[in-house]
Amino acid sequence: MTSSVEIIVAPEQEEQSQLSLSTAAARNLATTTKSVPQMQEITSRWLLRTLPWVHVGGGTYRVNRRLTYTIGDGRVTFTNDGDQIRVVPAELGELGLLRGFDDPEVLQQLANQFTKHEYAPGEVIAEFGSPAQQVYLIAHGKISKIGSGEYGNTVQLGVFADGEFFGEQSLLEEQSIWEFTAKAMTSVTVLALPKQAFAALTGQSEPLREHVNRYQRARGRPQNKHGEAAIVMSAGHEGEVPLPGTFVDYELTPREYELSVAQTILRVHTRVADLYNEPMNQLEQQLRLTIQALRERQEYEMVNNRQFGLLNNADLRHRIHTRTGPPTPDDMDELLSMRRSTKMFLAHPKAIAAFGRECTARGIYPTPVEIDGHRIPAWRGVPIFPCGKIPISDGHTTSIIAMRTGEDDQGAIGLHQIGIPDEYEPSLSVRFMGINEQAVMSYLVSAYYSVAVLVPDALGVLDSVELSSRA
Repeated sequence: MTSSVEIIVAPEQEEQSQLSLSTAAARNLATTTKSVPQMQEITSRWLLRTLPWVHVGGGTYRVNRRLTYTIGDGRVTFTNDGDQIRVVPAELGELGLLRGFDDPEVLQQLANQFTKHEYAPGEVIAEFGSPAQQVYLIAHGKISKIGSGEYGNTVQLGVFADGEFFGEQSLLEEQSIWEFTAKAMTSVTVLALPKQAFAALTGQSEPLREHVNRYQRARGRPQNKHGEAAIVMSAGHEGEVPLPGTFVDYELTPREYELSVAQTILRVHTRVADLYNEPMNQLEQQLRLTIQALRERQEYEMVNNRQFGLLNNADLRHRIHTRTGPPTPDDMDELLSMRRSTKMFLAHPKAIAAFGRECTARGIYPTPVEIDGHRIPAWRGVPIFPCGKIPISDGHTTSIIAMRTGEDDQGAIGLHQIGIPDEYEPSLSVRFMGINEQAVMSYLVSAYYSVAVLVPDALGVLDSVELSSRA
């Protein structure tokens, strides 16, 4: 009898049946918790938060100042055709000697007298004690202004850069010498006007000769170190000494700041506003984000606007350049020293990082300050607020702003008007414009603002701030 082995294969286990409601199905009956709409464009906007705001009832703010004798200390611009560089004739009016002179023919003749010179890094352009025979306009590059210290040591007095000039006094003085040494820090291109060429043209042009004479008379008027008309007084005398009479003269044409505006039209369909307002009001959320964008644009304009923006309204006597490239503690100290009671710095976050690297390289660790619960980087106790609205030129250079603020301190102030019609926030209105034939509602959203600098030394700028780290 043959035995056999029977192999029994167990049937596959049936798939286990679902014992409870799936989460996917359950979500159809659940309420979703939602966030309000988010927006990457929103920044801290420290300028708007920290600047003192002044109500401007008539829409215009006039800055009355003591009379100042304008001596001219601007910057000139150039044009180039290939390697040929020329100064724009009208820009010669930025020189103090030519401020207010507007004869285009004579200015063109002057511009034609400038000659181009190039210097390599380290070359001396003008040497201390040597005769000063020409004025230099810097078309490109940086020049170190070097002087002699009290004990004969060499000290750096400052930096000249693109658009600036020096040696203007040589055009008027019979025998003048260079009071400092000018040495090229980088490759430098300058345009030079010889004293003899200027004297020859002055002799030929009656309008230019009269203008120069008026300028020399103005230089002789009593004035303080800021160029303001002097207030004559007597001090330290004894007995019945006749006292001088005086008065405080004012500018006849003070500057006026009109409130600027940022506007947009917000459109919302009535069906959206009627049916989709739970749990969030659609119109409120649309307004919230629109207003945030307007405030961002407001801060940008307050920094960069060509008429009233801080970067474009800094007095050129209060604009300095970095000594080496990146912002160093020495540069920040010099910026601080140019005004009293500096309340704040404004800098691009990348500039703050560059300054931090320079401090770390020197073994310096500045103590931050606490403002509104935030720890803010600081230098000498003055907070350095981040402001991404400050532009970065060519990807590697930017500026740092230093300010004194407030009306009582003759500083920088924000201007706005409160109580305007349909006001939604201070100096910001939301005005209903109606419903069109497509059932779309329109709202005009307007923000009114400006910024004023009460006296020139309230605002200073450190230019040519390099963001690259040390090699």
